[in-house]
Amino acid sequence: MTSSDHYYTAEPASAHDRRVVRCAALGVTAEFVTDAGVFSRDGLDTGTAALLEALPEPAGRVLDLGCGWGAVGVLLGKRWPGAQIVMTDVNCRAASLARENLRRNGVSAEVLTGDGFENVPGSFDLIVTNPPIRAGKAAVYRLFADARARLNPGGALYAVIRKQQGAPSALKYLRTLFSSAEVVRRQSGFHVIRAQGALPPENPRQRV
Repeated sequence: MTSSDHYYTAEPASAHDRRVVRCAALGVTAEFVTDAGVFSRDGLDTGTAALLEALPEPAGRVLDLGCGWGAVGVLLGKRWPGAQIVMTDVNCRAASLARENLRRNGVSAEVLTGDGFENVPGSFDLIVTNPPIRAGKAAVYRLFADARARLNPGGALYAVIRKQQGAPSALKYLRTLFSSAEVVRRQSGFHVIRAQGALPPENPRQRV
């Protein structure tokens, strides 16, 4: 990437450097095309691997929030072909790769492009995210607050954050948004947090 280029940039300026990687999780293996200017282009990162292994079998609509080149959505769809999966990313190059990787692996899902929930319609039973920590706490917490408003009753948000990059404070914040938030998996310094039971926005517990 260039010095001003980040994986959460809408239009990466990096020269293309496409490669093919193989990823295994959830008992399935898939082949992906990645590129420069996207997150973890060399393969499945440790945090996303931990996140995938913590997920329940999806029921209803699933949102892969910040899908990158499509690891979560593709592997979920390959493991559970009946899942109703929507994927979104602010990075146009990443979203294009996600579409390509869905076709490459014979998985059906909808891929959208936009900042967070910007172009995402409807509500979901499961929202999954490896949030863009480098975008800053305010951006990540905005995603969490927006996710609360988009969960169906009984739905859950799963997020993975490295302990040293703010997992404990993120858990504290999520407990102001949800009646239940807990770490459900720890792996190589990453915490996978499950949050359920959206609290109303005006709830006093939201004060942090």
